[in-house]
Amino acid sequence: MSDLEQLAELVATHNSLAGKITSVIGRPALMGHAGEYIASRIFGIRLEQAATAKSTDGVFTEGPLVGRSVNVKWYGKLEGVLDLKPDPPPEFYLVMTGPRSAAMSSRGQVRPWVIDYVFLYDAANILSALRQRGVKIGIASSVKREYWEQAEIYPHQRLQSLVLSPEQRRQLSLFGSQGAERDATVSG
Repeated sequence: MSDLEQLAELVATHNSLAGKITSVIGRPALMGHAGEYIASRIFGIRLEQAATAKSTDGVFTEGPLVGRSVNVKWYGKLEGVLDLKPDPPPEFYLVMTGPRSAAMSSRGQVRPWVIDYVFLYDAANILSALRQRGVKIGIASSVKREYWEQAEIYPHQRLQSLVLSPEQRRQLSLFGSQGAERDATVSG
């Protein structure tokens, strides 16, 4: 079988799986849409009707952040960058990521659909901190590791603004990395 034939077979499998994901989440099977769906179920977020709503994906419907707007991000790897929409910003950014990784070329790299970490940023605070440091706000804004650590709510509950229940932790673990890669990432 040639590389092209093998790729055609894999694309057909991918398309079949994408159709199944779409039937569950009700939107195209893209990582961002799937992340919004997962976050809505685990964190009690009512998503906007239109996926194109400016700056916000929805609002919290329960817990200490009820009624507050949120922009959900899901990244395949934790690389220290965050896509920010400052005009107008949501009240919070909820960021789910896969394993920690240095920013590098994506050539030959897999961007898995896994959740190993979850962070919650107060948008006004993170935007202010980045502006004070002279960081360009927008796509792939560089965020210092200390800010990531301060905002972590999973697997380590460092930020206390949104304390996760055992059930929320269990649900997040369903999407975690498996095997030695996860063990090395979490301890690293």
